[in-house]
Amino acid sequence: MKRTQTLLLLALFAIGTSQAQDKKKMDKKQDIEKKIDALMAKMTLEEKVGQMNQYNGFWDVTGPSPKEGSAALKYEHLRKGWVGSMLTVRGVKEVRAVQKIAVEETRLGIPLIIGFDVIHGYKTLSPIPLAEAASWDMEAIRRSAETAAGEASASGINWTFGPMVDISRDARWGRVMEGAGEDPFLGSKVAAARVKGFQGDDLSLPTTIAACAKHFAGYGFSESGRDYNTVDIGNATLYNTVLPPFKAAKDAGVRTFMNAFNILNGVPATGNSFLLRDILKGKWGFDGFVITDWASIREMIAHGFAKDGAEASLKAVTAGADMDMESHLYVKELVGLVNDGKVDIKLVDDAVRRILRVKYELGLFDDPYRYCDEKREKSVIGNKANNDAVLDMAKKSIVLLKNEKNLLPLKKSGQKIALIGQLANDKTSPLGSWRIASQDETAVSVLEGMQQYKGNTLTYEKGGEAYKGKPTFLTEVEWNTTDRSGFEAAKAAAKNADVVIMVLGEHGFQSGEGRSRTNLDLPGLQQELLEEVYKVNPNIVLVLNNGRPLALPWAAEHIPTIVEAWQLGTQTGNAVAQVLYGDYNPSGKLPMSFPRNVGQVPIYYNQHSTGRPVDADKNVFWSHYMDVEKTPQFAFGHGLSYTTFKYGTVKLDKKTYAKGESVKVSVEVTNTGNYDGKEVVQLYIRDIAASLSRPVKELKGFELVSIKKGETKTVSFTLTDNELGFFNNNGDYLVEPGTFKVFVGTSSDNVQEAEFELK
Repeated sequence: MKRTQTLLLLALFAIGTSQAQDKKKMDKKQDIEKKIDALMAKMTLEEKVGQMNQYNGFWDVTGPSPKEGSAALKYEHLRKGWVGSMLTVRGVKEVRAVQKIAVEETRLGIPLIIGFDVIHGYKTLSPIPLAEAASWDMEAIRRSAETAAGEASASGINWTFGPMVDISRDARWGRVMEGAGEDPFLGSKVAAARVKGFQGDDLSLPTTIAACAKHFAGYGFSESGRDYNTVDIGNATLYNTVLPPFKAAKDAGVRTFMNAFNILNGVPATGNSFLLRDILKGKWGFDGFVITDWASIREMIAHGFAKDGAEASLKAVTAGADMDMESHLYVKELVGLVNDGKVDIKLVDDAVRRILRVKYELGLFDDPYRYCDEKREKSVIGNKANNDAVLDMAKKSIVLLKNEKNLLPLKKSGQKIALIGQLANDKTSPLGSWRIASQDETAVSVLEGMQQYKGNTLTYEKGGEAYKGKPTFLTEVEWNTTDRSGFEAAKAAAKNADVVIMVLGEHGFQSGEGRSRTNLDLPGLQQELLEEVYKVNPNIVLVLNNGRPLALPWAAEHIPTIVEAWQLGTQTGNAVAQVLYGDYNPSGKLPMSFPRNVGQVPIYYNQHSTGRPVDADKNVFWSHYMDVEKTPQFAFGHGLSYTTFKYGTVKLDKKTYAKGESVKVSVEVTNTGNYDGKEVVQLYIRDIAASLSRPVKELKGFELVSIKKGETKTVSFTLTDNELGFFNNNGDYLVEPGTFKVFVGTSSDNVQEAEFELK
């Protein structure tokens, strides 16, 4: 009886505490709205429009003020209160200086929100986001974003233009390195994890920063994988593939969204009321603010959607774009448009209210300098804890694609190892793209990581120059295609080795924005070098450094061991070495399919069946290629371990379910190898017949499970209406009765199946 009373009291206490916390949050929200009302009542139209204006960093703020040119104009606007945000101003001294102008030299003293591209770390870099997604470890991804937020906020920044949650099926598009790959379910989980990592539980803490879900929407479906290109997709793809990660980010509390550059069905995303007003701010009830991408309001003129800056501004504000990034058009045009009656002042007021709301939530009105602590800046940025965190993330991001001869893990002693490739001794490329706060030459190279292991004889040869000069963020990488002078030395080293480690791939600046490719092979002379070394010693471990899926048909056929090591950031070399030597057993899985050649692209596992999916009549009239299989080289979800896992029979708790009932799925997984390991157990479904054709497989669950050698674990999943339904072409969510297949396995192309009926 006493135990029952105690439990009842604890339950009542928990309910009371929860209600008190909810009331506190509601009171705080109402208090903010009242403060916004009071502030906006004091603002002139010009000052309101100023809050909708963001400028890029334009001078050394702690130095002399600019006297002429665009920088001087921006400085004048800043002092007038006509600037709501700055981007790329960083470092406590610089941020404090620019914030002081806004707070102490303007009429109303409204603080700036300071934005920056914190994409996969600030100065201490985690793996590129696509690599992080390969971990399938949401807690690790959350911690990675938290680490990045900690460093960025210590540098004065309180807003990041991340996460990028664009789904893409086309590896030609360079910005796949910023996203989570091809699948909306995995992408949604990653989006939520990153938002929570950046923003934490309390946005007003000086260690958190506001996140931004980008690019809304469809950017990852740019035709031919060419950046900024046209997007033309159907509503089924929009609602079921493109939008889910954005909705997940919104549900996770993301405070800002960013427009996409592209047109969607003929309308630029920046001027797209359907996306911004109807879906985001209407149906989803988003109450944060929307920022344009760089100059995307002005680019609507180039799109042929607006005749001049005034019309572009009118269409953007009408559609729901709240803040103008570097078009300089809102600050130039909006006041006149309102005064001429062409733009309703309510549109401006709504945008300003949204911007001020986020500033209040960040605590900037309570203390505009809360992010300007020089002691914290010195103690946090680049510290040991951050380096340990990104090393952990890097190891979890590595994917073992192939290990046929069990060349890995390497022995700790008694082996002669040849390490070949310019990228193996590169301390800049592994940092990847989109890392503007980091410094060149700060990554641990693979050579440095391997040198930490003293038991073997290690010989390094560059194998010649892979690329020319010093690649930069603003220029395209120039690859060596003629000079083979390092080949013979590389072959000589390989000939005398027990194992050859070849580090090949892309330079870190070969992926990212503006870096589209029509070939997905190893650029320059790297493929030729690989084949020449293979002739003298086939015991090759190919370590890939890249920011996108590559097409590697020759390597997939001939090279016994292939390790997908992406661009892993600051601790790249240590992470790679620890995996190669077996101090960390790889558990990563591909978040994006690897094609056999570029002609298959776009390629993705969750395709729809054609009317002729197989060779039923033994003739050519079925959906296939004449010159290559239609399957990927390495499928979505693929990834090996140094141990092996055996899956039992997929079990359902029953065969028939009523609509609304939960479907219970379980499978036994046994570690049958010689090492402890982690396995990502994946669950897919197929709705056999529906009012809209459904994909042949859809990821609807996964579990990252640690299993000791010889151990068996039961992994269970629960499927609800949230997993069993889909959106129709009107954006309505449907759960329809019928037959469903359930697939459980180690990758999208290696599963066992069961079947049930939904009545």
